[in-house]
Amino acid sequence: MSTASVTASGLSSSPRKIALRRWCEFFIHAMLLGCAAVSIMITVGIVVVLLVESLQFFRDVSLWEFLTGTEWAPLLKPQHFGILPLLCGTLLVAGGSALIAAPLGLGTAIYLSEYALPPVRHIVKPLLEILAGVPSVVYGYLAVVFVSPYMRQIFPSADIFNAANACIVVGIMILPTIVSLSEDVLRAVPRSLREGAYALGATKLDVTVRVIVPAAMSGIMASFLLAIARAVGETMAVTLAAGATPKMTLNPLQSIQTMTAYIVQVSQGDTPAGTLEYRTIFAVGLTLFVATLVLNVFAQWILHHVREKYE
Repeated sequence: MSTASVTASGLSSSPRKIALRRWCEFFIHAMLLGCAAVSIMITVGIVVVLLVESLQFFRDVSLWEFLTGTEWAPLLKPQHFGILPLLCGTLLVAGGSALIAAPLGLGTAIYLSEYALPPVRHIVKPLLEILAGVPSVVYGYLAVVFVSPYMRQIFPSADIFNAANACIVVGIMILPTIVSLSEDVLRAVPRSLREGAYALGATKLDVTVRVIVPAAMSGIMASFLLAIARAVGETMAVTLAAGATPKMTLNPLQSIQTMTAYIVQVSQGDTPAGTLEYRTIFAVGLTLFVATLVLNVFAQWILHHVREKYE
């Protein structure tokens, strides 16, 4: 075969290869766009269902009563639809778990970032992140059979199911989130800041406490908020550990009920679909959705707009 024929064959096949490559790229682009569209459609569908069902609920119950009422008893007579007891229980569990997880998580992140040797860091961090993969129902079971008996030995007046049990297990659950995000933020602080502080005669502790942690504070706060958002939305562990008694109290030794625990209670099938009691699920779900959305948006705002920027 002559050189001219080989060249002509190569030139003739080149447009076909280009066209095939373009079709492959178009197919991949369309597939990725479809995945993104499905995700958006699922989110929009959830919001639409919550809004439609909640609007039907608020036709019978005033929004003012729902937001300001101090009694929650939609399944009993006389009925009360004040969500403040559920909101109080949710905030009590989220706040208590944050008080447990925040100092432990930040201390662990500082150790892994500034003090731990690389082999130790490579072992400890994956082990901590395994905690995030443990099912929440397992944490709830441990709270009932392990945490609650010890809690009642220390505080005899504590209920079998109480907020403190939920705070402990949820605090363990959100610990990997705080450790992982905070450690990444601490390690992202420019090395020049560390070297400059050491050059001025600062000790390791001074550099960590007065330079690195303040420089990464915005990212650390964002990790706290994201962890609290997960604690607010936690379901099974809180349902098993905290009880099912909606009340406005700040005593962690008493039985409470969170918004997620109430949704589980009504979703068991005893309440007829389409009734006012059934629609309380969607009203509570919408409140929970708005609360977690606000926390996540606030955390992202802190992470992207308040963080220190270094040249």
